[in-house]
Amino acid sequence: MNSKNGLFFRNRVKEYVSHTDTNAIQQLKSILFSHLQKAGKRPVAIVCIGTDRSTGDSLGPLVGTKLSGLDLKKLHVYGTLSDPVHAVNLKEKLAEIEQAHKHPFIVAIDACLGRVKSVGSFQIGDGPLKPGAGVQKELPEVGDIHINGIVNVSGFMEYFVLQNTRLHLVMSMANTLSESLSHIDQMDWTREKNRSLFAPIQNITGRI
Repeated sequence: MNSKNGLFFRNRVKEYVSHTDTNAIQQLKSILFSHLQKAGKRPVAIVCIGTDRSTGDSLGPLVGTKLSGLDLKKLHVYGTLSDPVHAVNLKEKLAEIEQAHKHPFIVAIDACLGRVKSVGSFQIGDGPLKPGAGVQKELPEVGDIHINGIVNVSGFMEYFVLQNTRLHLVMSMANTLSESLSHIDQMDWTREKNRSLFAPIQNITGRI
C-alpha cells in the first residue's frame, strides 16, 4: 500500500475512474493508452505491488495474476499472488526488471486508502508512487506513471483498515483494471497513437 496524502501527491494533475462506472473499462483504457504514448519504444513493465497477506493490499497481486494468465504481447507483468512484489523484496525486484529490460517504462499499480467518496476509484497520474508510505516504511519510489486503487478509508489505524477491506471490492477493481490493460495490450499502438477512438473522458484534477 502507498499513501496518497501529503506533499508527495500535491500539485499533480490526476484522473479518476470509479470501477462502478458503466464505461469504466473504456475510460481506463483511454486514459492509460494516452499515458503509455510517453513510453515511445521503451519496453513497458506493469509492476503490481502488494501482498495477499492483507485483503486491501492484494489489489496489485490480483491484477498481476489475472494478466499473467493471458498471452500478452507488449506488456511485461511483475507481481502476482504466487510471486508478489512487496515491501521486503521491492528493491530486488526492481533490479531484476532493470536487468531484464533496457530502460523500461514502468506502470506502478498499488492499493491505497482515501476519502469515503473515492473508495472504489482508480487514480492515474504521471510519476512514481511511494510504496510503504501508508505504513511508515522507507522504500524506493516506483513508476513512470502510477495507478492507485483506493480500496478503503484513510485516517485511523490504517493497517487494520487494510486488513478489513472487503474482498469483493478488491476483486471487482482487479477485474476492471486487468481487463482494461489486456485490451491495451491487444491494440495496434502504432495505428492508434495519433487517433482518439474513445468516448470523451471527464478529467478531475486535484484530490478527491
